[in-house]
This record gives sequence, C-alpha cells and structure tokens, in this order.
Amino acid sequence: MHDERRRIEERVERLQNQRIKPAIYAATVPFEVAAWQAPGEPVSFEEAAAAPYEPFAMDTPWGPPWGTTWFRMHGEVPAEFAGRRVEAVIDLGFVGDWPGNQAEALVHLTDGTPLKAVNPLNQYVRIADPATGGEVIDYLVEAASNPDILANDFREPTPLGDVLTAGDKPLYTFKRADIAVLDEDVWHLDLDIQVLRELMLELGEHDPRRHEIAHALDHAMDLLDLDDISGSAAAVREALKPALSKPAHASAHVISGVGHAHIDSAWLWPIRETKRKTSRTFSNVTSLADEYEEFIFACSQAQQYEWVRDNYPQVWARIQESVKRGQWAPVGGMWVESDGNLPGGEAIARQLVHGKRFFIEHFGIETKGVWLPDSFGYNAAYPQLAKLAGNEWFLTQKISWNQTNKFPHHTFWWEGIDGTRIFTHFPPVDTYNARFSGEEMSRAVRNYAEKGAATRSLAPFGWGDGGGGPTREIMERARRLKDLEGSPRVEVEHPDAFFAKARAEYEDAPVWVGELYLELHRATYTSQARTKQGNRRSEHKLREAELWATTAALHAPGYSYPHEKLDRLWKTVLLHQFHDILPGSSIAWVHREAEAEYARVAEELEVLTAEAVTALGGGTSRVFNTSPYDRAEVVRDTAGTPVYVEVPASGSAPLTGGAEAPQPVTVTGRVIDNGLVRVEIAEDGTLSSVYDLRAGREVLADQGNLLRLHTDLPNYWDAWDVDKHYKNRYTDLLDPSEITVVDEDPLLGSVRVTRPFGNGSTIVQTITVRAGSPRIDFETDIDWHEAEKFLKAGFPVDIRAAHSSAEIQFGHVQRPTHTNTSWEAARFEVSGHRWVHLAEPGYGVAVINDSTYGHDVSRTVREDGGTTTTVRLSLVRAPRVPDPGADQGRHRFTYSLLPGASIEDAVEAGYALNLPLRVADSAGEPQPVVSVDGAGVTVEAVKLADDASGDVVVRLYESRGGRAQGVLRTGFPLAGAQVTDLLERPLEDAATDGDTVAVELRPFQILTLRLRRG
Repeated sequence: MHDERRRIEERVERLQNQRIKPAIYAATVPFEVAAWQAPGEPVSFEEAAAAPYEPFAMDTPWGPPWGTTWFRMHGEVPAEFAGRRVEAVIDLGFVGDWPGNQAEALVHLTDGTPLKAVNPLNQYVRIADPATGGEVIDYLVEAASNPDILANDFREPTPLGDVLTAGDKPLYTFKRADIAVLDEDVWHLDLDIQVLRELMLELGEHDPRRHEIAHALDHAMDLLDLDDISGSAAAVREALKPALSKPAHASAHVISGVGHAHIDSAWLWPIRETKRKTSRTFSNVTSLADEYEEFIFACSQAQQYEWVRDNYPQVWARIQESVKRGQWAPVGGMWVESDGNLPGGEAIARQLVHGKRFFIEHFGIETKGVWLPDSFGYNAAYPQLAKLAGNEWFLTQKISWNQTNKFPHHTFWWEGIDGTRIFTHFPPVDTYNARFSGEEMSRAVRNYAEKGAATRSLAPFGWGDGGGGPTREIMERARRLKDLEGSPRVEVEHPDAFFAKARAEYEDAPVWVGELYLELHRATYTSQARTKQGNRRSEHKLREAELWATTAALHAPGYSYPHEKLDRLWKTVLLHQFHDILPGSSIAWVHREAEAEYARVAEELEVLTAEAVTALGGGTSRVFNTSPYDRAEVVRDTAGTPVYVEVPASGSAPLTGGAEAPQPVTVTGRVIDNGLVRVEIAEDGTLSSVYDLRAGREVLADQGNLLRLHTDLPNYWDAWDVDKHYKNRYTDLLDPSEITVVDEDPLLGSVRVTRPFGNGSTIVQTITVRAGSPRIDFETDIDWHEAEKFLKAGFPVDIRAAHSSAEIQFGHVQRPTHTNTSWEAARFEVSGHRWVHLAEPGYGVAVINDSTYGHDVSRTVREDGGTTTTVRLSLVRAPRVPDPGADQGRHRFTYSLLPGASIEDAVEAGYALNLPLRVADSAGEPQPVVSVDGAGVTVEAVKLADDASGDVVVRLYESRGGRAQGVLRTGFPLAGAQVTDLLERPLEDAATDGDTVAVELRPFQILTLRLRRG
C-alpha cells in the first residue's frame, strides 16, 4: 500500500481549521454594546452600574494599559434559536499566543451576580440549553486591559510594567460580542479530530495504530459535506467512533489529571489585578463544575481564597458548594506558593500554619500535601517542615527546567537535612498548564523516569495566570483519552488519590537527599535587593515584636498581646514571599508597592515592640537582646556614644551595667587592631591583611573585600538568570576617591572608603572593628546607577575547605567546593541566609550578612602549594526585564567577616547582625521568657499560642548539625508542657521538672513546645 500520510495529514489539518472550526457557532446575532472607561483604579460593581455609558461599536480600540472598561451588553435570543444551546461569545481583541497576562473580563448580571469570565481560550458564557427564544440578555462586563508584557519574547525592556510609565494608548480592538448557537455536533467533531490527529502525529512511523487512525480520518473526511458541515457532522463522528473506541493497552501509563489554574499572586501584574484574576478564574471553574460531574479542581494559596471571600462573596459561596460536592480540592496548605529558598525557617512554618488553618476553618479540610509547582528550587528543610505541618506528600514541576542536568526521578522520597522523608512527585508532563494534547501525553510517557517500577503520574490541567483555568475542551479531551489505544489512560481525580495510589505501588521509591537545586533562575537570590532586604528585616522585626509582646504579656499587668495585629502583619510578609515577588522577578509596579508595604510593616512593628517594652515600665535605659544567644558587644546609646554591654539571650540589661571593658581598639593610619584581629586596609581600599591574633595566622590569601563589577546579560530571563559567562568580563573597583578614619573610640574603630565608579554610581563602605569581637563589619551604602551589571564582594581566605556551609531554614547545607561533576559545576551561584562558613580542620571563617542571599564559592591552589578558598557575596544586580529600573537607587546593608569561626559562632553572629541590640527606657527587669542551656539548642520563636489561651509557644532547633541535649527554663511558673506540631496541636507530653523542660534533639531537628502557665 502506498504511503499517503502527508496527503491525509494535510487534508485533515485544512478541513479542520478552515471548515469545521468556523462552523462551531451555527448562527449569531450581535449584542448592542455601550462602554464606560473607569477612571484610575478599578471601581465597585455598584459604581460601574450607575456610570454613564456611550454606544460602542465592534472593531473599536479600547483599553489603556492597566485600565478597566465596563461594557453594557443587551440582546435578545431570536425565536429561531429555540431548542439549541445558546451562548454569548465575546472576543475582546485577544493578542499573542499566551492566554494569561492580557485582556480578560468578568461578566455580571445586572444585579451584580458574577457569571463567568471571558479569556482568550474561553470566550463563551452560557445563556440557555436549550433556549426557548425570546430571552432578554443584559450583562455588565468588567474588562481589564492588562498589557502583554511577554509580547516581545521577554527580550526588550518595556515601560508597560508600571501604571506610572505605561502611557494611555489603547491596547486592544474589540472583535466580537454575539449571541450564538453552539452546534454541538460540529464542536464534538472538532474535538474528535483533534484528539485522533494529535495522537496519530505522536505515534511512530511504523506503528500500525498511526496508519489506522490516518485512514479512519481520511475516510471520515469523505463524509464531510463542505456545503453542509452541520448536517454531515454526525455522520463523520459516527465514522470516527471505531478509532476512538479501541481501549488502551493493559500496560498503558496512567495520568491522573486534576484541574489547575496556576495564578501568580503577582508577577507581570500588580497584586490588585490578581484579586480580579482569581475571581474570574474561580467563576469559570465553578461554572465548569456544573457541566462536568467528574471534574476536580486543585487550588492552593489561601491568600487568594481570602481575596475572593472578601471581594466576591457570591463566587466564594460557589467555591464552598464545589468543595462540599468534592469537585474543588484545596491543596498546598500554604498562605501563598512562596519562594522555596529565600523565606526564613519561621516564615515557611507560618506559611504552612496560616494556609492549613484557613482551609480547616473555612472548609473543614486539612490539606495533605505541599503544592509548589513553580518555585525556583527548594530548600532541604522542607521535608521536615512539611511533615511537622501534617503533610504526607510534596509536588513540584520546576526542576524539569534544569539547564544542565536532568533530574533522575519523577516519583521519589525526598530526605531533608534532619533525615525526614516525604513522598514527592514531579509531573513528567513537564507543565502545570496541561491541556491533554497528543504531544503532552507522548512527552509524559517518554519522559517518565520510573518506567518498569511504577505506572502513574500527575498532570495539572488548565490555563493559568488569568487564562481562565480548565476549559470544557480540555475536559472533553480527558473523556476521549480515558481509555484510548496508543495513549496513556487519563483519570480525573483528586491529588490525594493520585499520591495514595502512587505510593501504594512504589513504596520503595528511590531517595533524593538534600536541597532540590534548580539549575536556572540563580539570579533570583539577588535581583531587586530592596525587596529582599524588606523581607529579611520584616522577619526579624516580627520575631522581635513577638518576643517582647510575650514578655510584656507575662510581666506587665494590663498589657494585651496583639494577636490580630501580628496575624495581619505576618500575612502581609507571607504574601510578599510569593515566588515572583521575593525573588525579584516581577514588574516595577509590584516591587514599588512591595517596598512601600515593607516600610509600613516596619513602622507598625516598631510601634508594637515599643509598646511592649514600654509596658514593662519606663524610666531607666536598658538594652534588649532579641537574639537566642547571650551578647557581649558594643552598642551606641541614644546620644550615639559607644557603650560595652553584656545582655542575656532573649533578655535585657542596664545600658550602664558595669560590664568589664575589653582591650581597647586602636586605629593607626589604615590599620585597626583590637587585640583579637588586626585589619590592614590597602591604598586601593581592599583588605591587604586580616591577621587573627588569637590563632596567630593570616586569614586572607589575596585582596579581601574585593568589589568586582561583572557584565551581566543572561541568555533569556534577565531578572531570573545569571549565566556562567558573567564571570568572564569584569572590572575590579580599585580606585577609591577617599579613605578616611571616622571612629577612633576605645570601643570601636572605623575607616570609610568611598568609591565612585561606572555610570555615576558610588559605594561608601565603613569598615568597623569593635572591642571584644573579632567580627569585621562592612557597612555599605551604594548609590547604584548601573545597567546589566552584577556587583560581588569577595573574600579569598587561606583555607583548604572541601565544602562550604551555608545557613538555610533551621540549619545549614554543605556544598562541595570542587566541580568534579556537572552537578557541582552547575552550582556556580547558590543561596544562603545569614552566613556562609568555610573551614579546614582546626580553623574556620564565616561571612555574615543582613540582607543578601546569593553567593558563590570557589577554590584554587597557589604556587606555594596552599589553597585559596574564595566566597563572594552577591550584592546588587541591574536587570532591565521585566523592570527596566530594577535595583536603581540607594542600597544600605552590612556584611561581615568573622575570622576563627566555628559553625556555632556563625549561627550566633548571624542572629547578632540581623537582630541589633535595642536601647529603650524600661524600669522593669523581667526574666527572659525562656532560656536554654545546651550547645546547639537554638530558640527560633517565642510567642503566645494562636488560640489566645495564654499558653507560651517556643520553637527550637538544633543548629550545629549534631545531636544536642539541653534544658529549657521558663521565666514564669510552668504548669505543664507539650510537644506540638507547627499548628500548635499536641503530639505528646514533654518531660518537665519544676520550671524546666528537658530537650533532646537529633541533628537539625525542629521542636515546638507549648508551655502552660502556672
């Protein structure tokens, strides 16, 4: 038989696109349309309903960037449409090939009831099925003219990312607003052909099934009357039935499909637009659930539910009904789908606490898994945190984006730094916006790494980011693929059901130990530095406010713990940890608002902390230490005078407590010496020497604090990526304009180095050594005006370190300093929190920071045989997409070098730098709420219980990476103690003795104690 595949394939493609698709709507009549452009920000339905409308014609431009246009639509169903399915079909003038991040609209009845959204691939609103004829239709349509930021393939800067710079030129041309008859035979025929044609094209050239489908399609097209598509559609469908009825092979892969609409809580649009995107998509989803009883929709991010509850109560009621019917599945159990690397440990705990509690409170459902398909890598503390929040499984997809190495598993056990394991799945379909195309189904099977051991995978389906979520077309594809020869079987089911089946068949799945490092998007550790700094400062200010509010609640009569305010502030910070806000990958509007929000959070937390401290009784200047470690250091009093103080962990002490002054600091020229370290500053402003006087050894192997400015133009994702070639072009900043001694006090010595450079930028660094401490601080003030540049600060130390240790959430990870394999080489930029530590047996050095996350570590062997290990902090970037002005302006932060440091020293210094001592008036001398004896036992949070019972909740962890034993003492009468989960629910009783609790921790174990007051 002759090979006629090309003729058949081309014939089917043309008939489908040029004849069948245009016939899906059999008859139409236009709506009468009028329009009103809302001024400024979105308005309420009530305001829009009362506004003056002007007649509006099709093919008219509308919609300035970020504008809202309301359309009033009036029409009547013609009598001849009776007995048919009748729909409104609305095309706002959709553009591009991405269904999210452009024009979209929510259709309301005139009483304000939201019906359904209109999106690029979901343009209909059901009117009647069947229609009787004569129905009068009146709609009010809220249309958002959001700009398509991706229009230029994301390669060129655009002013459209902020309402302040976007201009007012209309973006869209309204194409269609019709009352139309859906020809269901033609619509189903189109779907039959889609499924068979796509399957055919994915099958092998020599697969008999491919040829069988081709000839079935060819024969069916012979039955298509080109002059009467509608009248012949049923016969064509009948001819295709045999090809669609053959069952899948017994060994066919099983894909568990679940509806999904990944909606970034902010990205290429501001938060205010996400509030509307969720209402539109959720309206679509609840409408689809009414049409397909097997449909199940998985939805994460409690914050988005709360927005809908507060702003769209009717949509919220429909969600609640869908949950009751089992068609809507709350998943994820987090406040938002946060970044996986940058939030602090306590913040991720609160993400899980607030998310889980929301779903329990509003739906009576405790979610069982962590749903994070799109974050940019995942820290190695996640398995323990997830399990402590009551989760059984973890899902992501993003690791499939790896630039270098293909991750070896799709279903596996993920083991965290403490040894906790959680059952984990990466969908091999490699998308969280599946549509059940033939290519996707083939890819999932081809890609699936567990062949021979397991048989099933998950596929989240639906258009995200304002694309409207799952569609009826996707559901119809799922029905046809339920049991079809040549394709994997598709089952629409709850993610919990998938994970239960996957685990049952693959209990002995392989184990992956440690972080899930994404070999891409490495610049998200640095981009938009002020956003990251706002997060870091907020996390620590929240810790401070909770500690002193708890102290005041215990010791200050009449003081009321601010539960509601702290809850609200935590949720604000958690929202801004979303995986396109905190990583710095959003438009200018988002980051402009984030900086303002962080400023408001800081101001309010400062008031709460001051109120708590004041409640303890004013009159005497005291120093308050929020750190979990005792402190002996130099602090400035209210007049700016340096004072040496000793303050207990989580406690306070008099400002002039008579602490014995340590050896004084001397400044001789460019040399600062405090008897512990001697720092020599070279003429070029770098450190020529850091001599550890205690150990009798030079710390540096080359210029220390070398500021290097790299050219930084990644291949594609500017704000997300830093590609390896950035290292090849750079300028060392070695031309200071001024080096000045600014402090010569016996308690501290400081030298200021000023460096103008580049495009009018300036770095002013104050290098400070304080009495009694080997820590060297670099207080940095940058006026930054560079573009496509990357600034690093390097410390080459004379240490042969086999690995670096970087703080992560509730512990640290070790990463090799060599590049033996492609896996190590791919980690040329990594993340860490407050410190990075390098060591050889007997000696270590730490680099501490108060706001940055990215760094790199490398090593080389010198001609003298010694090894230089270099750690470089990533300070500032200057990407131009999607925010052309990213990082421009002022940056103020501090980083430090700590010679002779152990891991425990690094932990202590990290807390100290990020939690500065507070000087305030207080006559009270309260005991610390808790104090701990036992090396490695570290207090992370002290607060009152969320249920307002008055119980004290303390979260501890083992911070050194070894076993730890200790005793926790309370500063109040203790009536009992329980070990709880993260949600403060009891797990078991803790061993108490008087006002003490015995603590025993495995390496990096997190322990939450609930302490009942006597």
